[in-house]
Amino acid sequence: MSFKELSNMSTAKHRMRDKKMRNQPINVTYSSQGSSHWRNGGDTPTGRGHDLSPHPWGQGSSHSGHAQRGGWVRGHQREGHGGYPQAMPTHITASAFAKARAAEVNAMLMAVTKTTGSSHVFGALPKHMRRRAMSHNTKRLPCRLRHMANNMDMSYYCCVELQGPGEQLLAALSKLTSKETGPTFAAAMCVSGRRQGSVVVYRAGQYPLQPLGPVTFLWRPTTQGRGGQEDQGSQGSTHRQLWIWAHPTMKTDLLPELQAVCQCSEAVLPPAPVDLPVPQPAPTPTLAPGPGAGPEAVQASGSGSKRKWSSREPEAAGPPAKKLLGYSTISATTPVTWRSSTTGIVISDLTMEMVRYRLIGPLSHSVLTETLAPATHCDAPGKSRPSPFWWPDHCRDDCNMSLHQQQAGVFNMLKGEFLTTTFLIHYLRSGLSNPRASCVYSTAEVPAGSVLGLTVDDPRLTLPNKRSKAVSDIRKAQGVNEERRRELMLKGIPEPLSQSSLWDRSVRDNVTHNKMTDQEVNRLRNDVLVPGSRLPTPLQGRVPVLLVQQSGKSQGTEMGSWGAGWDLLLPKAWGMAFWVPLVYRGVRIGGLRMSLKHAQNKGEPHFPHDYPDCPAGARFQEEQEAELLAKFRRRPPAKRTNYIKHGCLAPFRCPWQQLVEEWELIVKEEGGGGGEEAVASMEQEVKPPQSNFTVLRNRKSLRQLSAWCRPTSSKYQRSRNPGSTPQLNRNVAASLLSAHGGSSLVWIRLSLVAKGQPEQHALVCVPTAEDLQLVREEPGCTGPQEPLHTDHFKSRVKRPRKKDHNKPGTSAKQSDPASVPGVNPGPDPSSSSSLTNPDPSSSSSLTNPSSSCTSSLTLGLWPEPLPSVTSHCSRVTLGWVTQGDFSLSAGCGEALGLLSLTGLLHTLLRQPDCQRGLVLLRNPGSLQYRFAKINIEV
Repeated sequence: MSFKELSNMSTAKHRMRDKKMRNQPINVTYSSQGSSHWRNGGDTPTGRGHDLSPHPWGQGSSHSGHAQRGGWVRGHQREGHGGYPQAMPTHITASAFAKARAAEVNAMLMAVTKTTGSSHVFGALPKHMRRRAMSHNTKRLPCRLRHMANNMDMSYYCCVELQGPGEQLLAALSKLTSKETGPTFAAAMCVSGRRQGSVVVYRAGQYPLQPLGPVTFLWRPTTQGRGGQEDQGSQGSTHRQLWIWAHPTMKTDLLPELQAVCQCSEAVLPPAPVDLPVPQPAPTPTLAPGPGAGPEAVQASGSGSKRKWSSREPEAAGPPAKKLLGYSTISATTPVTWRSSTTGIVISDLTMEMVRYRLIGPLSHSVLTETLAPATHCDAPGKSRPSPFWWPDHCRDDCNMSLHQQQAGVFNMLKGEFLTTTFLIHYLRSGLSNPRASCVYSTAEVPAGSVLGLTVDDPRLTLPNKRSKAVSDIRKAQGVNEERRRELMLKGIPEPLSQSSLWDRSVRDNVTHNKMTDQEVNRLRNDVLVPGSRLPTPLQGRVPVLLVQQSGKSQGTEMGSWGAGWDLLLPKAWGMAFWVPLVYRGVRIGGLRMSLKHAQNKGEPHFPHDYPDCPAGARFQEEQEAELLAKFRRRPPAKRTNYIKHGCLAPFRCPWQQLVEEWELIVKEEGGGGGEEAVASMEQEVKPPQSNFTVLRNRKSLRQLSAWCRPTSSKYQRSRNPGSTPQLNRNVAASLLSAHGGSSLVWIRLSLVAKGQPEQHALVCVPTAEDLQLVREEPGCTGPQEPLHTDHFKSRVKRPRKKDHNKPGTSAKQSDPASVPGVNPGPDPSSSSSLTNPDPSSSSSLTNPSSSCTSSLTLGLWPEPLPSVTSHCSRVTLGWVTQGDFSLSAGCGEALGLLSLTGLLHTLLRQPDCQRGLVLLRNPGSLQYRFAKINIEV
């Protein structure tokens, strides 16, 4: 290497060091030895600042990159040679020392707070926590980044509108519901329009059989906000309007049932599309050109110059913006409205006609109040002139303006008062004596399902310049009337304030058709005089919305109101106009997977995953089984889990019908003293029967089961006041079974006692007496283990070798599982315990597959038909888990699933009082059982 190259390298290191040390002080003094460095405001290097002690090597030696005496060297040298002193500096300059420390603190803060180019929350992590392949697991985030609002797009839910006489509507809908499951369509708080309701719908007159699924509904308030409503005002208060929201997989079952009970068989063809006039936008303030500016200032001429648009000249002719005024995903001739000449009811399919967003989290209210602003009033000239927009006509009625002012007052009263824990601590530190009198702790303190109608300005007009995090301001809650706030918390939003123009189809179409494009909004932003200020509100910039409070976790006694938030209902085509402003206030986006996890953390069933007795749930189970089976077969045979050896008959589905039938047979034979015969009868092939099971939803019976199971949390036991609940005995259990039948399933939540993470389709089993004794002696024990089963089909799946074909008797041995070496066909059923501890290998004699079914075998999976699902393992099976994972809300592993009602009562009767509700849980790919507690929440 030449001397020039060495010199260039030395110069590069010198420049790099000078760049790093440019903020360090220079007016410091060296000791007499002249070999100390000057980093911490100590002695001065030769050649910088004041040279108080001449250096034998001359000035500039400290800037040299070579290891010479008195100069700076890279790294630490032994015994102090190369520039590091052995003695402390004689003195330092305080100002220079503080300046050096300030520079280091600023560099540290810049490194910590600087985010990456990504827009995710993970970009706000410190550098030492960032990874190239960053996981989206929220447990890996700091606490300060977890508490954000989540936005879920619920617009895919189908909305069905019913209009007609109120008495006829209630009479028809009463055939689809039952009061035993909870409040119905006729609930007083829901009929008034103040609250949103939810109910499980059945086929007409078939309760408790043939359920269709859960729906949410919303009645239009009877109190009119403006006089002479065209759909209600002229016909009186008996004419009602109802919206029913259902999952799209349920629509094909729900809509025909509604048409049948309402007798709406006459289809109404949709009207022909009409070309609506495109209104001219309202004049907006513009920036006047400077003096002496000619036409070329507005539009540059010549090649190579870009055309500049000015609001003073008309826009160039071009294709008009696309306007969506109907159900754009179906044919224009497909009917979406049906009516009945007998009952006077009209059914309309409003699918894709509205947008519905769900905000979840402690900051959901703060985000909502910062994003939305009540609509501004029209001035006098705007009211007097005829306008194609709906808002000027709406403002002409004083009753409408009075109602709008009241709704805006309630919305402003709520603004800023929903605080998170961080702001509550700050509030207490501020010295105020009674924080409870001035603020509300969470969104859940608003009554569940409260509805507030509102008209807001276009949120794009108040879009911030950059993304920020919405926070609650304590000072906004100081001047609110405490009496009005307390009344709002106790009684909810008054009925008149739940009215909204969103109910009118004509208003929705007008708002959708006259929506400003993003290009027009950008032009308004470009013409504003002060950048960053609020844009002027045009006449078409008012949007009617509905705010519906979501109660979060409403069942059980633990984690009350967890996951509360708000639903935002908008007209069609306004989704992105509200989506972007919500994201700019710190909202995180959640999809179907987050919706499933949210339901799991709340401990509530999710449709259609947890509704196997509904047609949509049965179809979902079939599709899920096909998808999981295809994924299993795509893996190499050596990488697959052998579920036969793990004792799992159905790892990709849950045979509920076979489970309830086997438990009915067990209890029936056991009651007659034939327990051994019951097991012997199940030691045969079981054909898949027709589905006739149902999930128990009778609240009175569920309360009894909940009290008998003694619901507990993951860390402590909480006894519930039994009240009028009878004591569990055989007579009470028999009466409960006779009332609901033996083919019923019970929805339960399982909390693991110790460590563990439950998975989908995990087995829920009955613990034996030895297992209960073990958990009494060792409360923290992991649990028993399932013995390894033998795969009798493995030899049939693998292709035999050529030399085995020449040996006589090879095919005979392969066709008989009992003749395979090492295979135990199982003990005699007459000598084994049928329920408490059946032999794990006893199921080997249940199936003797012939050579004809060899081609359909899959390595590691049981072929159809399945043997007994209850007595296949060493522990009797009670049910299966539909979804499970580690719960962040409970801090332990939790699972949701279904158990056989007959099996649950049979188990509870045989368990001691101090251990009732204790079961075993085992994942499909594991042999380890873990103890879990049953919790039935009502």
